[in-house]
Amino acid sequence: MKLLFDQNLSPSLTTRLTDLFPGSAHVLEFGLDQADDREVWEFAAAGQYVIITKDNDFNELSQLLGCPPFVIWIRRGNCSTREMEQLIRQSYPFIHDWESTSSFGLMVIV
Repeated sequence: MKLLFDQNLSPSLTTRLTDLFPGSAHVLEFGLDQADDREVWEFAAAGQYVIITKDNDFNELSQLLGCPPFVIWIRRGNCSTREMEQLIRQSYPFIHDWESTSSFGLMVIV
């Protein structure tokens, strides 16, 4: 599974989490940091990325359009990049199982 980190998450998470999510990227790497959510959505679907975001708009797109792409919506207030990394690492078993077994296109992490 490869993640596409939205603009509201640190670009350094791609390297911090490469052991769990090889091939992951940040929207900044593709010039999508200023793109609208629909454009990011279409890019993720075409590239077989799972979008990871703190943005409610992807929740709404998931309900409207279904999947792919899958979306991980982090509902955590302000926290450091290190705390975000730990949250994602702790959630890894659930994320891994969810993408391979779920028909739901949205996972919420709090």
